[in-house]
Amino acid sequence: MTVIARLLGAGMRRASRGALQFDASPASLPAPVPGHRYLLYLHVPFCESLCPFCSFHRVQFRPRQAQPYFEALRAEIAHYADRGFDFGEVYVGGGTPTVMPDELARTLGLIRARFSVTDISVETNPNHLTPPVLQALQAAGVNRLSVGVQSFDDVLLKRMGRYQAYGSGLETADRLARVQAAFPTVNADLIFNLPGQSADSFARDLEILRQEVGVTQASFYPLMATPSTRARMRAEMGESAADNEQAFYQMIEPGLGRAYRASSAWCFSRGAGRVDEYVVDNEDYVGAGSGAFGYLQGQLQASTFSLRDYQARVAAGHTGVTHSRDFSRREQLRYHLLMRLFGLRLDKRLTTERFGAGALRSLLPELAALKLLGAIREEDSVLHLTPRGRYYWVVLMREFFSGVNRFREVMREDWRSGPSRGRLPTTQGSTR
Repeated sequence: MTVIARLLGAGMRRASRGALQFDASPASLPAPVPGHRYLLYLHVPFCESLCPFCSFHRVQFRPRQAQPYFEALRAEIAHYADRGFDFGEVYVGGGTPTVMPDELARTLGLIRARFSVTDISVETNPNHLTPPVLQALQAAGVNRLSVGVQSFDDVLLKRMGRYQAYGSGLETADRLARVQAAFPTVNADLIFNLPGQSADSFARDLEILRQEVGVTQASFYPLMATPSTRARMRAEMGESAADNEQAFYQMIEPGLGRAYRASSAWCFSRGAGRVDEYVVDNEDYVGAGSGAFGYLQGQLQASTFSLRDYQARVAAGHTGVTHSRDFSRREQLRYHLLMRLFGLRLDKRLTTERFGAGALRSLLPELAALKLLGAIREEDSVLHLTPRGRYYWVVLMREFFSGVNRFREVMREDWRSGPSRGRLPTTQGSTR
């Protein structure tokens, strides 16, 4: 990792630590903009196996817990409909959203009946690529499936506990190849710079994606560890060297071949397709479900991590949101810059239209530094992320999401210490 990358990472670490200081109070839900169709993010926190590297809100799958959770999720969705929100896109993440495919299909059916939805993305794991699950998803209108692969290397899969839970690399590759024609976009999620991962192992992953699977889209995430996940990874998988991250990232594009193009800093597509990170195209989005995040009109929102509290709040006619953070105008502009360039381009005219005259002047220090670093180039009032800038953006997004993960850790600690009653968790002092 270069000195510049380290400095950028440190700067984003400081910025995200300040930006993610949430207030513990049920935020007043901003009214929807008339005629605007938002993205709806749904969080399903249940997993059959809890991977050591994962920092997302997830709990061990138990049907007796999941059944009432889906019922509460549908009630919260109905609450947003009653408030006048309309949704054009849905992204279902987790956890593993497909642990109860019939419940998920019923939930998506409600959404399609009440909103103007045209695009539905769902995350899943390799062991759920079976005819019954796939047919349920197709019938529910899913047009983008994202499969958590992480690696095809059996040694790494065993260390992660995924070999035992989801099958071998060969089995995953075979299932993934068979499902490519089932949906307009099938995405494979992989992680680079895992503990014990070698360059040869990662090169083989890329070869399998290109030659054996023929994947339509692949997203490559840098390892993003929090203090708790790092301790578990160290015990179960060994250490990971930060200095290897850039070398792994630089293998991706040549390893995938000319048929693939970058559609975000870490997503590569063969032809058109929805980008794996919904925040690229949807600056405002609603988060529903325990552990979900939303961003509306400059307000970042977080929902309770307690399943019991979540269900009680929804039953009382509330959303799951228990924490919020109102961004200043400058924070909103920097978030806008971060997300637009994560998607490789920022149209300066649209920025001015959204934030008003003078918006770009507020970003002059950031834009000047990025141009000096060779991270962006301008063409017809559009800023484009350069190949050099893509890795810089991987570093920035890693630190931004790591900041979110640190907040998740605080929320988990608050949940485990007892029912949430408006107590204020803080991310102060929680560093990587």
